[in-house]
Amino acid sequence: MFSGSEIVPTCTVCEQSSDPSASAVQVSDIVLPTFAMGAELDIEQQQQMMEGSYSQTMQIDPKRARFPYSVVWSPLPVISWFIPCIGHIGICREDGVILDFAGPNFVCVDHFAFGAATRYFQVPKEKCCIPLSQSAYNGVEHNTDGENRGDLRTWDDALRKSTQEFQHRSYNLFTCNCHSFVVNNLNRLDFLSGGWNVVNLAIFILFNGRWVSRASILRSILPFVVVFFLGVIFGGFTFLKFWSFFTSILIGWFLLGTYCFKNLIQL
Repeated sequence: MFSGSEIVPTCTVCEQSSDPSASAVQVSDIVLPTFAMGAELDIEQQQQMMEGSYSQTMQIDPKRARFPYSVVWSPLPVISWFIPCIGHIGICREDGVILDFAGPNFVCVDHFAFGAATRYFQVPKEKCCIPLSQSAYNGVEHNTDGENRGDLRTWDDALRKSTQEFQHRSYNLFTCNCHSFVVNNLNRLDFLSGGWNVVNLAIFILFNGRWVSRASILRSILPFVVVFFLGVIFGGFTFLKFWSFFTSILIGWFLLGTYCFKNLIQL
C-alpha cells in the first residue's frame, strides 16, 4: 500500500493511442527493422561463405595434382630432350583434375600421361566467356551467347563437350594430339576471344606458364642441356646439323599445318 498518489508504470507506446490495432502497428514498426537487419547479415554471411569456398576451389595444389581452371604442361620423353619448348599439355576441371588427350578415342582423367605437370597457367575469370565466379560451385547459372555455346553454363560444361568429342577421335602426333584437345576447349570457352591453334598455344604456355617448383625446372630443362652438351662434345658439327634439321622439320610441320594448310591439323 502506498500513501498519496499511486505510482503506475506507463508504456509510451500504449499511451499514444487506445486503439489496439494502432499500438500493434507501432510495436511492429519497432521490431521489424531488427529482423530486417538480421536478414541482411545472413545474406552477407552467405556471400562471404560463397566467396570463401570459391577462393578455396581456385587454390593450386601441386602435391595432389590439382590445378583448377588451368592449362598444364609437362615434357615429353625424347622429343623434349631435343626441343624443350615442345611437350604434353592438358586442361583442368573446376576441381583441379587434369584432362588430357592421351591416345585414340581416349581422354585421360586425373592421370597426366607423361608424369606430373611442371608448368601451369591459371585462366583469369575476366578473360573467359564463362565467368569462373558463376560456376557450378556457387549454383549460379550463366548462359553464354552464340549458337554453339548456348548450352554451356559452367567451365566444366565446356570441358565435358570437348571430352565427348575427342573420345571419338583418332590420336596422331602430327595432326590430332593433346594440343588439339586443349585448343578445342579454349576456343569453346572463348578464352581471349578464341582463335587458338596449336602454335600460339605452345608459344603462350612457353612465355606465360608458371613453373610448379624448382625441381620441375630441372626436370624440363636438364635433359636438353645434357643431351645437347654431349651431342656437341661427341658429335660436333654433325650433331648440330642433325639437331637443326630435326627442329626445323618438326616446328615447320606445325607452322605449315596451322597457317598454310588449315585443315591438316585438327582442332
